[in-house]
Amino acid sequence: MDDQILKDVEEKMIKAIENLEKRFATVRAGRANPSSLDGVMVEYYGVDTPLKQLATIAVPDARTLAIKPFDRGSLGAIEKAILASNLGYTPNNDGETIRINIPMLTEERRVELTKQVKALAEEGKVAIRNIRRDAIDDIEKQELAEDNEKHLKNEVQELTNKYNKKTEEALANKEKELLTV
Repeated sequence: MDDQILKDVEEKMIKAIENLEKRFATVRAGRANPSSLDGVMVEYYGVDTPLKQLATIAVPDARTLAIKPFDRGSLGAIEKAILASNLGYTPNNDGETIRINIPMLTEERRVELTKQVKALAEEGKVAIRNIRRDAIDDIEKQELAEDNEKHLKNEVQELTNKYNKKTEEALANKEKELLTV
């Protein structure tokens, strides 16, 4: 039973880190990255549909994204959705594909993106602390022996420290990526 609590806590913390890394991937670092378009929703026949379900997204070179829709009729809607997404991209429609030239990041924009990434990392840490709080509440409800309860709480705290450190490492890597010109 005690091991099950720790396994559940660790699974939740792993998912929190994975979620954080996915969110970091959507912050562009001046290089073409198809995952930067993951949040783009296109209105397709009246239904908001993720862009990656409507088209293939390729990276022909380091500064270009090429979007080739499965249905050419959706080109206009895709272009409109990219413009509305506030990613700072300007799509070029040639009738078959949409090309996006990724502009170089200015120093000001890099600092702004770094602040955004720090905020995402803080949200990740909050998620980990919430997992810890819930686990400690569960431990206290189980009416365990005092030594057992204290041991479990220490184990949960060790997991919390471990995953907070992983959050810090992911943040440091992303900051380095953003600030590298």
